[in-house]
Amino acid sequence: MPPRASGGSRTALTALGAVGAIGAAAAIWGIGIERYLFTVRFHEVPVLPAGSAPIRVLHLSDAHMAPWQRRKQRWIAALAELQPDLVVNTGDNLGHAEGLRGLRAAFDPLRGVPGVFVHGSNDHTAPSPRNPLKYFMGPSNVRPTTEPLDADALDGYLRDELGWIDLNNAVGTVDAGGLRIHGFGVSDAHCDWDRLEVLPELVEGMRNDRTADLTIGVTHAPYRRVLDAFTDLGADAIFGGHTHGGQVRVPGFGALVANCDIPLRQARGLSTWTHSARTVPLNVSAGLGHSIYAPVRFACRPEASLLTLTARE
Repeated sequence: MPPRASGGSRTALTALGAVGAIGAAAAIWGIGIERYLFTVRFHEVPVLPAGSAPIRVLHLSDAHMAPWQRRKQRWIAALAELQPDLVVNTGDNLGHAEGLRGLRAAFDPLRGVPGVFVHGSNDHTAPSPRNPLKYFMGPSNVRPTTEPLDADALDGYLRDELGWIDLNNAVGTVDAGGLRIHGFGVSDAHCDWDRLEVLPELVEGMRNDRTADLTIGVTHAPYRRVLDAFTDLGADAIFGGHTHGGQVRVPGFGALVANCDIPLRQARGLSTWTHSARTVPLNVSAGLGHSIYAPVRFACRPEASLLTLTARE
């Protein structure tokens, strides 16, 4: 007869089995369930001039859309029922060469709603397989893929068909909810595509042209240098994406990685950013999707944000 395992061996085997079962259950949840549990996060932000009526801002980010992701497309399309006054899109819309087909199904119900947008890297190049452990060593290296995406077609859709304003290293003015809103933004800072040096002159020219009730700063990757510059340029509120909220979070702790230099506690949700004695609201979206090569969410549901901007007290 084979020798019986000792008590200590049996305890170790039981522990290993429990760890394996927990890991398998977490994988099933993150891959098979939670990444489909889309949610809307609601916030109220007092940033408008006294006496202003509230406006509703829908913040969308990181759709990483592939054409077969119809569940996600239907859910995004239904967000039009929230009746936003303004859409802020912080990039990484595409996740596949045919992703624009899925975006049309998702975003078409928002036609007629004023909006602004900036790019993430996955608006230009397709995603590629990555070693997830490398994210713990700091922001990922930017590696161009062999599959470029049609950013011109994407911009044509967002700008010319939906009527949203392109804020990639640019400024623009939009009328929404009875307010005049100035916006400025940068292209993906994670790829060093941001051109912060061009913004001061552009912002000054925009303000000289006409005053506004609100000024917003829009970026894909919320790097500190961008947030500092936006605060100095007079943003009343800042919008970012890119982090996926960590994508895999530890309950009770939060994000383990942010893939940029923002503090981990600010990798998801509404917080504030302070620089040069100014403090402004900052909303970092955990995003709507994920790379097709990393189809998982854990303790970090895919999301959109609806921010009700109200008058300052």
